[in-house]
Amino acid sequence: MDGLLLGAGMLLGSYVLIYYNFIKAVPCMSPINLKGKTAVVTGGNTGIGKMTALELAQRGARVVLACRSKEKGEAAVYDIRKESGNNEVIFMMLDLSSLTSVHSFATAFLSSEPRLDLLIHNAGISSCGKAKENFNLILRVNHVGPFLLTHLLLPRLKANAPSRVVVMASAAHRRGRLDFSRLDCPVWGWQQELRAYADSKLANVLFTRELATQLEGSGVTCYAAHPGPVNSELFLRHVPGWLHLLLSPLAWLVLRTPRGGAQTPLHCALQEGIEPLSGRYFANCHVEEVPTTARDDRAARRLWEASEKLAGLSKGGSQNTNPKPGSPRNPLAQIATSPALSRFRNLSFPLLSEGQRT
Repeated sequence: MDGLLLGAGMLLGSYVLIYYNFIKAVPCMSPINLKGKTAVVTGGNTGIGKMTALELAQRGARVVLACRSKEKGEAAVYDIRKESGNNEVIFMMLDLSSLTSVHSFATAFLSSEPRLDLLIHNAGISSCGKAKENFNLILRVNHVGPFLLTHLLLPRLKANAPSRVVVMASAAHRRGRLDFSRLDCPVWGWQQELRAYADSKLANVLFTRELATQLEGSGVTCYAAHPGPVNSELFLRHVPGWLHLLLSPLAWLVLRTPRGGAQTPLHCALQEGIEPLSGRYFANCHVEEVPTTARDDRAARRLWEASEKLAGLSKGGSQNTNPKPGSPRNPLAQIATSPALSRFRNLSFPLLSEGQRT
């Protein structure tokens, strides 16, 4: 019996050490009040995005939930208004996989909202699901759509400077390798999806870096935020039903809550004094160094130019603004990946660690 108790005590002690050193989220400490400010949160109807939107609403901001699902978006508006006591929370339709939808959202927003102080790119996907597209859906939702949205809303951000852009990143960017010759090729199968996800997260970090360079002196700053391993709705959505009962308790023990995952994005959005760190990558509410692939200025500039074409912003750019399934497909990209990350807190959970396409 004594041995059993000793073993249980050691297990509990080990878990406590792991929890407080790697799992528990560092809280956003900013006391700032957001009365009179306006924020856009993409994918703000669930998970990290919803918790981010709730915190902003509790601080007095007018919050726009930019989501793909009207039903879920309006339900989230009701929940956030009720919990925060702030009725300045609204839903606006946005599907980041459709460039037409991005343009429509920007037009509607700019015609109805005089301010924009915070643009938080939370929405993202790690799987194509049953979608059959003739382009890289993961890159479109995670990078190209946000790239275009930023471009369209930038004049309003500049007009209300100081303002901020927060891009939801992931430790998965460390495995990313951008092949510019096959950047928009469609993705097939879970292995290609994992690679495409890592590539899109690298694109997020490089985009943030180049955006900071271009915005220098404008009063608009930007940050890439890694929320950490989070037990979000994306987890169960991509797990077979028979695994739910097995994995749900484990996820509860070793993953952060969506509220915990929202802390670093909130830090990047609200913390005073981090303006000189514009363009940097944050995790656990502090700056972390990134690999050489994620601080390559030439690659960042090349990605910017490629993104302009994919978003239809430059000559020769994509005209497929609202693509339909069943179109001819290009050859699949074959992208090399690097070894897995060595430290738990930098582990990337592509199904868990960020917002979702909602």
